[in-house]
Amino acid sequence: MKSFLLPDLGEGLAESEIVEWHVNVGDTVELDQVVLTVETAKAVVEVPAPYSGVVMSRHGEAGDVINIGSLLLEIEEQPELVGSQTSQAKQKDAATVVGNVPQTTHQVNVDDFWVGSTHNPSSDALITALPSARLLAKKLGVELKTIEGSGPNGMITDSDIYSEASKQSPGTEVLKGARRTMVSTMSESHHQVAAVTITEEASLADWQPNEDISGRLIKAVVYACQQEPAMNAWFDAETMTRCVHSRVNIGIAVDSSHGLYVPVLKNADQHQGDQIRQWLNQTVDGIRARKIGRESLQNATITVSNFGAIAGIFATPVVSPPQVAIVGAGRIIERMVMRNDIPAAVKVMPLSITFDHRACTGGEAARFSKKLVEHLQKPSA
Repeated sequence: MKSFLLPDLGEGLAESEIVEWHVNVGDTVELDQVVLTVETAKAVVEVPAPYSGVVMSRHGEAGDVINIGSLLLEIEEQPELVGSQTSQAKQKDAATVVGNVPQTTHQVNVDDFWVGSTHNPSSDALITALPSARLLAKKLGVELKTIEGSGPNGMITDSDIYSEASKQSPGTEVLKGARRTMVSTMSESHHQVAAVTITEEASLADWQPNEDISGRLIKAVVYACQQEPAMNAWFDAETMTRCVHSRVNIGIAVDSSHGLYVPVLKNADQHQGDQIRQWLNQTVDGIRARKIGRESLQNATITVSNFGAIAGIFATPVVSPPQVAIVGAGRIIERMVMRNDIPAAVKVMPLSITFDHRACTGGEAARFSKKLVEHLQKPSA
């Protein structure tokens, strides 16, 4: 019987959250058959079986956070499948949406230690735990000796610690998936970006009824980036270099029950209104189903957050390095203005543009904001 441990999924990611199992104990699996779906900080990943056989045991449940090297499955190989499996394994590696998953298991250093004193035999118990599980137990105040490990030979894993912690602290939630990623992203921005926010309002007096707000906003950001490219850039403080992009890849902040995702509309300047709406609908559906690949979340050159679709007028959106700017659109409101010396109510879109003042001047940000408003105030095509 062979043990299948969580392989390295690439990008230096140490942990993943189990989203869904696709096999049960007793099922027969084939080489490269998808056995479970996990979510890393980068994407949702389908994990294939490294060999064929019958599933004898399954470890971890949906929602558990597991580390590289954690036991996933124990598979009993079938003699008739071994020969064909060997030849197939030589031809290709198990593939996932993030690349190739190595078919070698990882060597996990297991920390074996004694709890209690040798003078008190009744308290002596051999506890086997992953080093990461021991550190996690200390942080969460979990006693290892109260836990029955789910790993090989009773080894205590990180998921065991999380499970025990949730029992000890009712109402306490361990952040997972996109919410866990948000912690590191926001912390990085807070420590690295010299953030300044400039606000404006765009009059929508010339808009047609039922305008696609997101589509208009995306096209306006493209136009503003073309007119003031300094905001469509990446900045690296370590090398003191700035990369101003000629193409516009817009990250669209999408709120979901699983957390915040920022899928990227690549080459947004080449998309028309209907194409933008189709992409948005398909992408949101993918996020809700937790089926969005790593490539869909990469290489944004500027980000848009239409938070006003929920609530809020002005805000201080957070720049995600290495990007240097983010555009936030607030809730559309009415302003009283004078038109031909007559008071009139006009709908306006509040805008909050945050930029990294290390990489952009105030003048560049102001000119970008001016062009953004200019495009939004145009009549619809």
